[in-house]
Amino acid sequence: MNRTIIRSALFVPATRPERIAKALASGADAVIVDLEDAVAENLKVQARANLDAFLDANPQARILVRINAPQHEQQAADLDLCRRQPGVVAVVLPKAESAAQVELAAACAKPVWPIIESARGLLELPAIARAAGIERLTFGALDLGLDMGFSSTSAAAQRILDQARYTILLHSRLVALAPPLDSVFADIKNIEGMTQMAADARDMGFGGLLCIHPSQVALIHDTYMPGHEELDRARRILSAVESADGVFVVDGQMVDAPVIEHARRIVRRAGSASA
Repeated sequence: MNRTIIRSALFVPATRPERIAKALASGADAVIVDLEDAVAENLKVQARANLDAFLDANPQARILVRINAPQHEQQAADLDLCRRQPGVVAVVLPKAESAAQVELAAACAKPVWPIIESARGLLELPAIARAAGIERLTFGALDLGLDMGFSSTSAAAQRILDQARYTILLHSRLVALAPPLDSVFADIKNIEGMTQMAADARDMGFGGLLCIHPSQVALIHDTYMPGHEELDRARRILSAVESADGVFVVDGQMVDAPVIEHARRIVRRAGSASA
């Protein structure tokens, strides 16, 4: 799964097993069944049983699981489910704050997506990114704001969050992880805001976004799809590569190795097999 293009990763609570199939049919690139924040403490065991039953009944389903946080009494049982069920393709680890926590989660023999949600997690990010078993990084803006004391929806907070984004992008690249995912956009009805966040994430270099409602999936995918002119130029560049010897010119602009690689990424985003 490491090189799979993930533009959208849709959360669905394990307390509502009837929604898992709907989430899988939503068109999202990945579905994350949540055993953590979306599940009340008194429903943790039932939520896990719901997921276990769903996977037994739907052996073709492929999902990720957000397990409970490190030190939570239910985490060991969550990891046991992930280990047993072939339908679980990755573990989403909330509130990750150390490489050891990631490696413990990875012991279930599934790739791990740590979520950075605290000052400690940011500080330990260089070690977390290098932990055995990690596939890609993501972060939680709301929890990070709560931990650090800023209002995550304010303009001022965005300046802090952009620094967190930079750090996640930097360490993802340094150890060649899959492209990271940006945080959720909580205002479901704010289409303009959701589209702008997806465009910013795309332009920053994030592979995609976490999302909390099926209606956000198409918005994210549409935003990540290259425009017609952009895609056409990228394809012409890649076509010209076949007959070029070194640097060449397309549309009056010099084309060298970085431009060629950028063109490949554009074509990949469009889903072209030629990439």
